[in-house]
Parts: sequence; structure tokens; C-alpha cells
Amino acid sequence: MYKSLSISLALALGTTLAGTALADITVVSHGGANKAAQVKAFYEPYTQQTGTQIIAGEFNGEMAKVKVMVDTNSVSWDVVEMEMPELARACDEGMLEEFTDAPAIASAAANLLPGAVQPCGVGFFVWSTVLAYNGDKLKTAPTGWADFWDLEKFPGKRGLRKGAMYTLEFALMADGVAPKDVYDVLATKEGQDRAFKKLDQIKPNIQWWEAGAQPPQYLASGDVVMSSVYNGRIAAVQDESNLKIVWNGGIFDMDAYAIPKGAKNPEEGLKFISFALQTEQQKAYAQQIAYGPVNTQAVDLVGPARRKNMPTDAANLQQQVAMNASFWADHGEQLEQRFNAWAAK
Repeated sequence: MYKSLSISLALALGTTLAGTALADITVVSHGGANKAAQVKAFYEPYTQQTGTQIIAGEFNGEMAKVKVMVDTNSVSWDVVEMEMPELARACDEGMLEEFTDAPAIASAAANLLPGAVQPCGVGFFVWSTVLAYNGDKLKTAPTGWADFWDLEKFPGKRGLRKGAMYTLEFALMADGVAPKDVYDVLATKEGQDRAFKKLDQIKPNIQWWEAGAQPPQYLASGDVVMSSVYNGRIAAVQDESNLKIVWNGGIFDMDAYAIPKGAKNPEEGLKFISFALQTEQQKAYAQQIAYGPVNTQAVDLVGPARRKNMPTDAANLQQQVAMNASFWADHGEQLEQRFNAWAAK
């Protein structure tokens, strides 16, 4: 798509966002506190600077909705938020524009976390799935997934997301696989068998969760002694609880902005995306919600109290492993089927 843009627009994208707005655009997010943070950090400042009005939409990540719009040539969205595994699949299936060779993105890439720039989208914030516990309920703090599996030292229920993704990686880390080697091991039949065998050890003690709001509730009530959880969910309740995060063995992922194929205003969409990646906007976003900037220059500009709860704080990041979106794009369907069959037994 980018190659078809005019030279004058390319120059404008590479240098400045000021000037006459091309068209109003629709930006679609996953809603909730995340959407509210985007409105404050990205939408409102962009409108002030460019005059372009942003129509704020929401969806639950269902790819079928994007596919129907693209297939029927009735795309009403200009920019859409996607998790990285969905981004990879949608790109493979030809549902998205390829725009990351644009000068505005290329110039920003040097300051972005590795993996942020993909062929059909760019990560704009980082979130993590981590181990959490209630400091009021445990005398000894767990230090990682090996402790999560230690039923003798930490008796009680454990909370895990009901799905193969994250759960299998955590099982392998609990079994002694180094975080950096997790996806290499999980790509083998032996590694997959090893992960399920490890899960067998705690299966009767697992309380499954499916919605992000559930783990903090389970931890607060004492229903579980530890749980996997999205880091932002714990940060949101830390002022009124003693819920704590263990960053060791966490898996960090990014949500990305993408442009659906056939979008009406791809040029303006690209301008918006490049704006959201700039240091000041990335800092503003992180101050609204405890998710990390992908722009590494923005991390140190965030206040220390907020920063210690962010996945991209240097001390937290070095203990985690990056979600391998291409692994799950390739193996996800097969592993989710196996997981569902295992969980149902």
C-alpha cells in the first residue's frame, strides 16, 4: 500500500504532522481503560495538532468482522488495534495493508522495542501476562513458575487462563526450561508433551479464568493463592489491595495498530500511527495506564512509581520473554485443540 502513496505525502509523513487534515478517521480499539488511555494520549492531541477528527470505535478482536469488511469492500475502519498473534494471521490472510516501509515508520523504528514493527502493523504498547499473588495471604513470596507448581510449599488453588497460549510456556518454565528457550522447546513434539505432563501435576488445583477481571477477584477473595494475570489488572487495584506481581518468567506482548486492506483514508491512518509512536505520546499513554511504551526513549520519562509497574521498565523487562506471535500463528490451532481436549478430561 505505502508504495502507492505520493512523494509529497511521503515527505510530509517523514517530517511533520502539521498542516491540513486529509480526512476524519475511525480508530478502533479494544475498549475499557485502554481505550480511555488512547483517547487522552493519542486521539485528543492528534485532533488538536492536525484538525482531523477521530471517531473512536471498539471491537473484541474478532477477526471475522475485519474479514467481512475486507471481502465485501466495505471497510469503515481506518486504524484497528490488534494483538500480535491476530496481526500475524490477518496479515498472512491478506486482510491488512503493508505499510511499515513508510519513512515515518522507518524513522521511528530505531527507538522501538525489537519486534514492534511487523509487515502489516506496529506495536504501540506493551503488556505482560505475569504471576501474581496476594501479599496478605502468603507468608512467603513466590519467585517464579517453579513456586507456582510447588503444591507443598504453597498449598491451595492456582489461577490460569483457560487456553494453551501462555499456559504451556509457563509449564515449561516451571519444568526448568530457560525463558529464552521456551519457544524452541515448545515447537517440538517432545516439548509439547513435556508441557502437558507438567500441567498434569497441578490440574486438580487449577481454577481457570477467561476474563482479565477474574484473577484479581480470585486473589483478593483467597479463592486462589497465585494466578497468571495481565499486569495492568493488578496495577489498577494495587492502591486498595496487597496484590503483588512477580515479573520473573512473565511473557510480554504488544498490541499493534494496523490498517485494514481497502481502508478509505490509509494516508491519514498512517499519520495517526506515526504520531502515536512519538516519545511524548508514548509517555502520555503510559501515565494513563500501567502498560509500557514501545518507544524506549519514553520509558525513563515516566515517573518512578508508575514505571516500576510497567513491563518495559528495564528491571522488569530483563526477567521476561517476548510472546512469539509467529509461533502461535503456526501452532496455535493445533495446540488449542489439544489443550481443550486435555482440559475436558
